[in-house]
Amino acid sequence: MKFILKVFKFLGKLILGILIVVLLLGVFYRLLSPKPVPPGQLVDVNGTGIHIRAEGQKKSLPTVIIEAGAHANTDMLHWIAEGLKDKTRVIRYDRDGKWFSELTDTGSRPPEFYARQLHELLEKTGEKPPYILVGHSMGGPYSRIYRDLYPNEVKGMVFIDSSHPEQWNRLAQKELVPKGQAKLFKIGSILADLGILGIYNKTFGKAPYQGDDLPKEMYSRSQLLTYHSGDVFNMFLRENKLTHDVLRRAGQAKKLDSLPVLVFTATEQYKEFQKEKYRKAGIDPEKQLQLWFDMQREIKELSSNGKQIIMNASHGSIITKKANAEAINKEILLLSENIGKEK
Repeated sequence: MKFILKVFKFLGKLILGILIVVLLLGVFYRLLSPKPVPPGQLVDVNGTGIHIRAEGQKKSLPTVIIEAGAHANTDMLHWIAEGLKDKTRVIRYDRDGKWFSELTDTGSRPPEFYARQLHELLEKTGEKPPYILVGHSMGGPYSRIYRDLYPNEVKGMVFIDSSHPEQWNRLAQKELVPKGQAKLFKIGSILADLGILGIYNKTFGKAPYQGDDLPKEMYSRSQLLTYHSGDVFNMFLRENKLTHDVLRRAGQAKKLDSLPVLVFTATEQYKEFQKEKYRKAGIDPEKQLQLWFDMQREIKELSSNGKQIIMNASHGSIITKKANAEAINKEILLLSENIGKEK
């Protein structure tokens, strides 16, 4: 019995010692490691640094402004921007508090906050309308709010597998981040702030390349930023709270009349393990997919001048696969040229 107690005592001290060493290493990592360098520039908008990447020359075509999805960033829009920048001016940015953009030190904010901040960012950097707004996923509702506030600046809109104002009411998924995943994000935030994830990444980390056609260095940058502090995890949690208000406000936006609109819809919404998960919960995944198609059609019908294109892609690969981005860019450029002829 004494021997067993000695073993447990030894193991307890060993575990405690390891924890202390890990915590100390984490502290040193946080103190000494440099913050990841943004690929674009930080522009001061009312005291907040907003990360923007502006490429291409302003020509006869409208400037294209790309809104990323809720958990996405400017890197995920790589192939869209790459395919357009030689033909027209392309703007991509990280919304307030996302990725490389700083978080405005304020309490609750209305959903219009982000559109107004983008408007100020464009003015600050000398960008001029007309604009074509391109929104992927939750970027679609943000674009709708911008157009509702500044209708004279927007001459066309592109929705890439865009979120729908009523999706939480009509689909089985009721929020952006499920409760179980939210708990993991909270734990990840603490571990990142303690420097533990940073040490792990430095020692064992390897860019989690997912084979979705984006350049590998973008995953290294994303991983470095995610593990540097708890900011990225907190951003996921913050966006989870924001989406309900943003979707509701987008649903209140005026119809788009005869504004030229493109809607790209992905066919592969659910992976096999997700389908099985739905079936176990008594939910028909095929019915969910049909509901998504119905909502995508409703987005197209916001305008009498809408066009919907079905693409054999997933919600993510519709923009990250180069071939998919090229197909989308071809339609965007055609839309731009037609708008240019109307001047």
